[in-house]
Order: sequence, then structure tokens, then C-alpha cells
Amino acid sequence: MNSASVTRFADRLLRARTALEQSSVDGVLITPGPDLQYLIGYDAVPLERITCLVLTSVSAPVLIVPRLELLAAQASPVGALGIEVSTWDEADDPYGLIADALPAGSGAYGVDDRMWAAKVLGLRGAMPHRPQVVAGAVINPLRMRKDADEVTALLQAGAAIDRVHAGIPQILRAGMTEAQAGSLIGELILAEGHTRVDFVIVAAGANGASPHHEVSDHVIAPGEPIVIDIGGTMPGGYRSDSTRVYCIGEPDAQYRKAYDCLQRAQAATVAAVRPGVTIGELDSLPRQILAEEELAEFFIHRTGHGIGLETHEEPYLMMGSDLVVEPGMAFSVEPGFYLPGRYGARIEDIVVCTNDGVVSANNQPHELMCLN
Repeated sequence: MNSASVTRFADRLLRARTALEQSSVDGVLITPGPDLQYLIGYDAVPLERITCLVLTSVSAPVLIVPRLELLAAQASPVGALGIEVSTWDEADDPYGLIADALPAGSGAYGVDDRMWAAKVLGLRGAMPHRPQVVAGAVINPLRMRKDADEVTALLQAGAAIDRVHAGIPQILRAGMTEAQAGSLIGELILAEGHTRVDFVIVAAGANGASPHHEVSDHVIAPGEPIVIDIGGTMPGGYRSDSTRVYCIGEPDAQYRKAYDCLQRAQAATVAAVRPGVTIGELDSLPRQILAEEELAEFFIHRTGHGIGLETHEEPYLMMGSDLVVEPGMAFSVEPGFYLPGRYGARIEDIVVCTNDGVVSANNQPHELMCLN
């Protein structure tokens, strides 16, 4: 691992420990998942044997691992960071070992937001008199504000998924099923630089009214709008996510009018992203525009979600939130409308707030893509 990476993870640990000093918890316990990958670069596989980073503000971090995973942990950035690694054997009590690594007392400790329930309960059994809280209160604000390297990674992910969308017109044909189209799109996601396909939604006609439809044996027919929402994981762990709408031939005039309104709503919301605007304001803006065509009631989800080492992470663009947007925050802007039994539409870009505005990771055309 190069020195820049060591410095980056060391800085994240320092900022996390500083956040702990300003919190009401004695420490956080981080098991394999995005928080562990973010803090120390160890992309460990979640298994039944517990691996846990013990992070406090008063002592050096300790990574507790099963002995059989010691070499894997040392081969990760953990070794270059000089983090103490403590091992446990099959007959040991790892939960007691973790409890002993926390500062003595009866104060609360945080368990990471993605920790398995069995491990949460194992820790509770080892520390029955200490309150458990979610560690996200400490870790999420750090992950929410992307550094320059993370922004670069997200822009690269956005460019990769843009190339996939650029290739979709060569894939879609009337008479093929959603599942057949989805399989070909998945292959293209991998071909364009992703290491994993996270999801492929191909929702034609009435299926487009279900925001998370995925794919089915439905045969794509001429004139049906096709909502295609795709994303994957890049080699560095950062995610892509983008939605466009296609049609074989022309949809009816009412759909096109509704889609044009949606396009205006999405563009206006992206343009409104800047430091100082609130998340709630960004959520309400597309609803106001969609209301002009009586579509607001059919916009049934939040306007967007943060993205990084997870496809969905904070901040969430939700109604009423007074969270203020800051430089480095990265999130989707994806208003839509969904009319059960008829059709749906969604336009989605990943954007990053800059010091004076916004940059978009996705730059494919937003117009309804009508194919011959």
C-alpha cells in the first residue's frame, strides 16, 4: 500500500477518534462491512466468527480477529497502519476479549450499523450493563463528506455506468424479455470496468410503476416505456447508480408530456444543489414541479440517497430534513412518477456538492430515448 493510502486511513481513524471525544459513547465496535473498509481499508468477509475493530478516544485501536484470519488482516492496510491485531482461538470467548478492550465503566458503546444481530446479542451478553447504540452517529457524518480521492472514485464509477447506458440502445429490442435484456446489461456493466453487478432493473410498461421491479419474463413491446436503473461496484469499492428511460418506438402523448415534466424537475433539482441548501428543500423542489402536471402524488419515494462504499448511505434526500448540504456530499437526484397498472419513469444522476455548486457523475442524455 502506498504512503498516500496509509495517510488517508490514518486520518480517518484520527477523525473518528476526535468524533468519539465529542460524543457520549465510550467507543465503537466495527465488524466487516463498509465502516471497517472505510476506516482501515480491511475488506473482510462477514462470517460467523467475529472480526471487530475496537475504536476509542483514549486508547490505540485494536483489531480482534480469529487466528485463522490473522495473515489476511496483516496483508490488508492494517499492517502498514501499525494497528495492534489480537487473535482468538476456537475455544475462546471473543466477546469477552472485545469487552476487555473497551475502557472500563458502564458507559454506552456503539455497534456498527451493519453488524449481524447474533454478534450484537453476543456483545450484549458480554456487557449486560452497558447500553448499546448505533455507531452510525459517529461514523456516518465522516463517510457523508467525501474527500478528493472518493470524489474521483465516484466520478470514475459514474463514467463507467454512463458507458453502459450508452450501449443499451444496441441491446434493447422489441420481443425480448426484461430478463434477457437484464442479462446482457449485466455483462456490459462488468465489461465497462465494474468488478460486481449490484443490481439491474429493467421495468417495461406497467412494471415501471414498481420502483424496485428488477426483471421478469415480461416481453418488451413497442411503445412501452422501459425504466432501466443499473449500478455496480468498482475495483476500489465505490458504487455507481444511474437511471434512464427508453422506449422501442414512441410512447403515447400523455406519457411524453409527463416525462417532459419529470425531466424539468430532475434538472432543476440538480441545479439547486449547492452548499447551504437543506436536504428537505432538495426533496420538495421536484415535487412542486411535478405537481404542475398532477404527478406529485405519484412520486412515492425520497428524492435521493447518498452513495459511496454503499449504494444507499447517508445523506438521504427526505422530506422535512433540515440537514445542510456541504461540499463533498455525494448523492443521487432521482425523482420519478409511478402510475399502477400503467407505467412509470425515473431519471437519476449521482451528483457531488462542490465549494460553489455541483458536479454530476452521470452525463448521459436525460431525454426519453426512443429507439427504432
